[in-house]
Amino acid sequence: MSKVRIGIVGTGYIGNVHGRIYTRDERAEVSALFDIVPERAERTAKSIGGKVCSSRDELMENCDAVLVCSPNKTHKEIALHAIAEGKHVFCEKPFAIGIEDAAELRDAANGGNGVFQVGHNRRFAPVYATLKELLGEDKAHSAHIKMNRGELKNPVWTGDVNVTGGFLYETTIHLFDMMRFQFGEIEELLAYGSQHEYPELDEFSIIFKFKSGFHCTFASSSDASWHFPFERIEVFCHHRTIMTEE
Repeated sequence: MSKVRIGIVGTGYIGNVHGRIYTRDERAEVSALFDIVPERAERTAKSIGGKVCSSRDELMENCDAVLVCSPNKTHKEIALHAIAEGKHVFCEKPFAIGIEDAAELRDAANGGNGVFQVGHNRRFAPVYATLKELLGEDKAHSAHIKMNRGELKNPVWTGDVNVTGGFLYETTIHLFDMMRFQFGEIEELLAYGSQHEYPELDEFSIIFKFKSGFHCTFASSSDASWHFPFERIEVFCHHRTIMTEE
């Protein structure tokens, strides 16, 4: 069986993380790299292989699947390009930073010829897969969820709302997806936010009501102590509580 040729757009930290994983997968090979800083792509090529391309068009000609690992605001444009070229797409979260853009990309992906996946990795984490199994055995009533994952300042654009779309898009979005994975679709929410570490809203308290009747509270902090687990979930069931820490 021929290997799937992987093209990576964006060879910063997360692009290299994904690239190194593919070097250990006999089903695939990194065949093409593109970054707006050519020297960065060249360093990655020396580490994991692949042709350094001078444009996205050249990358598309040399791969079967595209990994979108660039800054948040560029995800939609690059993913749409890859879909139009008939490629499989793995897009880092968030796949868009606005409702209209998200709907446009969703519709394009549904009409495309390839697989489209977003990098919401919590669905595959063993701790949350186990929680999903346990919740299938019991009736959950409510939950309290906490995420302390702030002060991410490398690369510098993680604190720029014009690039990320906002703090909720950069880190907290992982647990939004995890909640839907565990508890189903959200019906309504009430949110409060304040600003502390970043030049934007970066501290949130949110109450969620799900279509199933389940409800939960969620607190996200950008500058709390790192000594605490950065993710903690307490799910309240019939005569028992399930707790996870990450």
